[in-house]
Amino acid sequence: MRIIFMLIFLVCYFHPATHAQAGKNRNKKAELIATVDKVLNTAVEKQEIPGAVVEIKQNGKIVYQQAYGFSQKYDYGHQLLENPPAMNTETLFDMASLTKVIGTTTSIMLLADRGLIHVDDPVSKYIQSFDSFPKSAITIRHLLTHTAGLIEWYPLFYRSSNKESTYKLIHSLPLKYPVGQRRSYSDLGFMLLGEIIEKVTGLSLEEFEKKNIFIPLGMAHTLYNPLKNGRTDNIAATSFGNPYEKRMVYDSSLGYTVKEIDPASWDGWRKYVLKGEVNDGNAWYANQGISGHAGLFSTVDDAQKLVDMLLNKGKAGKKQFLSSSVIDSFLTEDRFHNGLGWMMDSTNSFMKGGPAGTFGHTGFTGTSITVVPQYHLSVILFINRQNMGLLKSGYYYNPNPLRREIFEAVMKYVK
Repeated sequence: MRIIFMLIFLVCYFHPATHAQAGKNRNKKAELIATVDKVLNTAVEKQEIPGAVVEIKQNGKIVYQQAYGFSQKYDYGHQLLENPPAMNTETLFDMASLTKVIGTTTSIMLLADRGLIHVDDPVSKYIQSFDSFPKSAITIRHLLTHTAGLIEWYPLFYRSSNKESTYKLIHSLPLKYPVGQRRSYSDLGFMLLGEIIEKVTGLSLEEFEKKNIFIPLGMAHTLYNPLKNGRTDNIAATSFGNPYEKRMVYDSSLGYTVKEIDPASWDGWRKYVLKGEVNDGNAWYANQGISGHAGLFSTVDDAQKLVDMLLNKGKAGKKQFLSSSVIDSFLTEDRFHNGLGWMMDSTNSFMKGGPAGTFGHTGFTGTSITVVPQYHLSVILFINRQNMGLLKSGYYYNPNPLRREIFEAVMKYVK
């Protein structure tokens, strides 16, 4: 029998078609790598971005992992550093809104899996101030899908400087839209999810996620407030203070100004390059760096561990971390073409044209994750775009064209 198997192996190995396919696969991989390198090296050379790290993985194997450029290029005065630190694949990034899926959504999935909450529970079950109409109609599902009708953004730090008063302030704000009628992306909903996690578990958001997600999944470099927790090296720098959020408060043309807020009534803006402090103002100023919408820092390898668990239907190694049924329920596309927490709309540039079931998310600092279950594939791209400073237009560089070009190259590789 062993001889027969050996003969079959030899026939297959030396068969011309086998070698032809292997050669084709090598060529496709070389083409993918050449495209990714060109896209990101060009962006660095043209000074569109300081640097980036990419990790592409399929069927449990890393197809390509590479770092580009610098983890910090400029100081607070926008002067080029004499010896800018090189980016590497272990650089720690500010996840920005990837916090919503890596930390908060995964926490809600765990609580739902354990029967401690149900996604269709009214928020008023956990937060008493939501017990009157129209807020009484809001469910956890609405918060996860950005359909609760909450205002898109509010400078909470003008009226609060700690978590408890921040929660109360959000409770007091009126709704902007009818509940469940439209998707309007809002950070406030994920701050409330963070509050619910704390109420249900009796633990701080930071403690719950560390004990129940990061340690079990081996995500040793995923944390809030890295500087306060002893991580001071190899961190990608973001912005020069919070110039864009300051513009959001002062510049009514952006559509974020609030009539009851006097822009000059608060002046606690940071006046240094942010490196190891969360960029998001509401997370930093109003929540001490820990929030359900922003605050996490992580690396591509750590983010990949969470993605691998989701791709493996909840399995992390030999352990069933989450039930496959909970994963399926959170990654089922709704009428707004999104899942629970995760985005699933294939018109988004970072997953443009992806097959059914594709999901992902982006972060304001330049981070993004795209997952394609059909091909057991993921693309993690972290860019520290903010360290270039604001453009003359008053906005940061838009990485969407880079994300789209890389995703298209990856899809060409797998098809």
